[in-house]
Amino acid sequence: MNPKIFVGIAIAALAAILGGILLVGPSIDLESPEQISNTNIPQVQPIQIELEEINVSKISERSATIDIAFKISNPNTRSMIVTTMDYQLFETGYSESEQIGGGQIGHRAEGMVEFGSNYYTLLGENSIVLRDEIVLKNSGNTPELWSALESNTNTWRVSGNVFYNLSSMTSGQENELRFEFTQ
Repeated sequence: MNPKIFVGIAIAALAAILGGILLVGPSIDLESPEQISNTNIPQVQPIQIELEEINVSKISERSATIDIAFKISNPNTRSMIVTTMDYQLFETGYSESEQIGGGQIGHRAEGMVEFGSNYYTLLGENSIVLRDEIVLKNSGNTPELWSALESNTNTWRVSGNVFYNLSSMTSGQENELRFEFTQ
């Protein structure tokens, strides 16, 4: 058979699918603006974030591992996409508030084409827990911090930003939520 027939059938199928999407998709009636203003458009509520846990999971003379987890909840009925969460970890108990670590969970799109994704889909009226691990090296310059880590008597402050979108990377704008917790 002639390969041009297969190409023609594929083009016709794509045109039919595109035509169906255009026919079924949303439409705006520009003739009657009062009709648009009377419709109830649900307001999008911001996502909610909680510090789920923070603890020292491993400690030795040379290093300490701190596990941190955040619970992110979506109060909306529509899905949201959490693209990135940046955070800083401060230990506030042994001296002045000193940043001892931080990190980034997720990935923000930076170009037109992304190969793979590292963002989180948060379904409507659900929550997810994002976890990270911070490894501290003992330099020997902060014996008060190290003894607090060994005795698990730390007081923590965590601050950062969560970046999220509506149900797709292209719908709506990027939203930002600033957070701060003390524990």
